[in-house]
Amino acid sequence: MTHKDERIVCNLKALRRSRRLSQSELAGRVGVKRQAIYDMETNRYMPNTALALRLARELGCRVEDLFALNEPDEDRPVTLVEKTGRTISRVSVARVRERLIAYPLDGRWMMSDGFQAADGLLQDRGDRVHLLAGPDCLDQKILLLGCDPAFAVLGAHMTRLAGGATLHCRFASSQLALERLADGYAHIAGTHLHNNGPGEANVRFARDCLKCCRGTVVAFSSFEEGLMVAPGNPLHIRSVADLAGGRVRFVNRERGAALRTLLDDRLAQAGVDVCSILGYDHLLSSHNQCAQMVVMNMADAAMGLRAVASAYELDFIPMEAVRCDLVIPSDLLELAAIQVLLDVLQSRALRDELAALPGYESSSTGRVIGEF
Repeated sequence: MTHKDERIVCNLKALRRSRRLSQSELAGRVGVKRQAIYDMETNRYMPNTALALRLARELGCRVEDLFALNEPDEDRPVTLVEKTGRTISRVSVARVRERLIAYPLDGRWMMSDGFQAADGLLQDRGDRVHLLAGPDCLDQKILLLGCDPAFAVLGAHMTRLAGGATLHCRFASSQLALERLADGYAHIAGTHLHNNGPGEANVRFARDCLKCCRGTVVAFSSFEEGLMVAPGNPLHIRSVADLAGGRVRFVNRERGAALRTLLDDRLAQAGVDVCSILGYDHLLSSHNQCAQMVVMNMADAAMGLRAVASAYELDFIPMEAVRCDLVIPSDLLELAAIQVLLDVLQSRALRDELAALPGYESSSTGRVIGEF
């Protein structure tokens, strides 16, 4: 063991907790006393090379995931989650368990109403980032992956309650959001599977995806899902059965999207062969893309939310009301920004605004649905 080095950041505590190990259990596995684990986690001592390697092996990570240099310059090591095949410079950055995680801000991520501001500029090799945001900003920022458009409302209410805490939302299907949460690429995942059996589908799905990580599932919103069609519903579509026969041009969502699962379940219940649906294999990756195809008369129907159909002035055929939940790993619950988020979920202001959105309902907002 060596005395502490102020330049080194220790991530041992977060990684140990994510593996559901006590200090004593980890100490026994690597052949040291519990006090040694405590001293490392409180940055009193740094391990020698052999012990660092044993710790990394037991925790299933790299030594550099356990111990990182707290470099004074702005160029920091970064993990780029998505690679698009084009040159990437501008990125959104979040610190997850002391690791810097970056997502591209190019292509469809480049704009909302205007260009999205970047947190950093990716350097030539793609494994370092020049930060534009200060360390304090990253400490108060949490990254939420999911596909509920109302996540932007949640972020705004967080900023109003505590100006320093920020929520960055990035669109991802329920499955992709949970997979990336399990990989340590986000703080929170949103999922909205419909319940088609005993128990809560979102809790089961989260437990299966996160496997060796404990977590809490908290309700965010409830909204209507169904078919978005042209104004006036000129083809008189009433259910998924009307998609069959080749007269309706349909656009579908990708596998892993909760809307795709709902569609497939309803088609199976109705006995509809997917091969009979024109466009079943025409896949899009967001609510907005699907709605835009109907607006531009490039499709007659698409799965979506009532609120999205309303935003694009489309007609809507309801199929199911579903609850969107937030999945939060247990070791991240005490982060200051996540505590702000949990407080906001209990606020009357957020619930009132969610309930004012077309097809939304907020009676469950903030309720703990389950733990795993």
